[in-house]
Amino acid sequence: MKLTELFLVTIVTERILRDDLVDLIRDNGGKGYTITDVEGEGSRGTRVSDFEGKNVKIETVVSREVGNKIIDQIAEHYFENYAVIVYANPVKVVRGDKYI
Repeated sequence: MKLTELFLVTIVTERILRDDLVDLIRDNGGKGYTITDVEGEGSRGTRVSDFEGKNVKIETVVSREVGNKIIDQIAEHYFENYAVIVYANPVKVVRGDKYI
């Protein structure tokens, strides 16, 4: 089987940004995503209220170009005012044409 090298972009953020970030992924050419409820502690501490719900982890497999666009827009629009972290790794996937 042929493996295609793509980019796994992982976003961990407040639940309130979930729909906005899904739209951002789609608007920049992402074909799909996976969302998981997550818990943890970071530079902003732990969540103090269950009212807002757990944080979410959004993962998408995209081309490097699309991944860089997503990362740049998140940094520009969300880093200053929200608890959000983004990281990316190259990944090799089967059926890579489904992602680009």
